[in-house]
Amino acid sequence: MAQLILGDIAWERMFQAVEDVRNRLERATRTLNAANVPYAVIGGNAVAAWVGSIDKAAVRTTQDVDILLQRSDLATSIQAMEAANFKYRHASGVDMFLDGPGAKARDAVHVIFAGEKVRAEYQSPAPSVHDFTNIGEVRVLSLEALVRMKLTSFRTKDRMHLIDMLDVGLIGTDWLARFTPELSERLQQILDNPEG
Repeated sequence: MAQLILGDIAWERMFQAVEDVRNRLERATRTLNAANVPYAVIGGNAVAAWVGSIDKAAVRTTQDVDILLQRSDLATSIQAMEAANFKYRHASGVDMFLDGPGAKARDAVHVIFAGEKVRAEYQSPAPSVHDFTNIGEVRVLSLEALVRMKLTSFRTKDRMHLIDMLDVGLIGTDWLARFTPELSERLQQILDNPEG
C-alpha cells in the first residue's frame, strides 16, 4: 500500500511539474505581449513548439522557460513581469524572473540577451528578438536561429533537441550550407549519429 501511495505522489508531482512550466510560459508571454515588449521564446519550449508543429507525439518536456530579450527592454520587462507576480533576480551572471516569492532558480523565466554572447567562448551572439515566428499568440524564435543557437551551445540537451528536430524532418543535410564550417561540422555529427 505504501508503495502504491508513493507511486501516486510521484506521478502527481511529475504531471504538476509539466503543468507549472506550461503555465509559467503562458503567463510570461502574455505579460510581455500586453506590455509590447519584443521577445522570443527559446530553449526547450521553442524546440517543443517547432517539433509539435510536425508531430505532437515527438514533443519532449522541459523544466526551463527561456526567453530572448533586448537589454534595452529590461527595465520595461521587469516592471511588467513584477506586476504579474514574477520577481526579477540577477545572480551568478544570470538574469531571471522568479515565479513568485520563495521561488527557486528552477522556478523562473531565464533571460538571454539578443545580440550578446551567452558565453565568451561561443562563436556567435544570441539572435535578434525580431527573428521569430508566431505560434499561436507566442513569439517563438525562428527555426534557423534556434538551430544555430543549439549548434552554438551543443551541450547534451542541445544535441538531443537537434536530434528531435531531425527525427520529425525539420532539419536535414540541406541545412549544412546555412552555417559556418564549425557549426556545419556539429550538425554533420548529428546527421551521422542520430541515435545520440
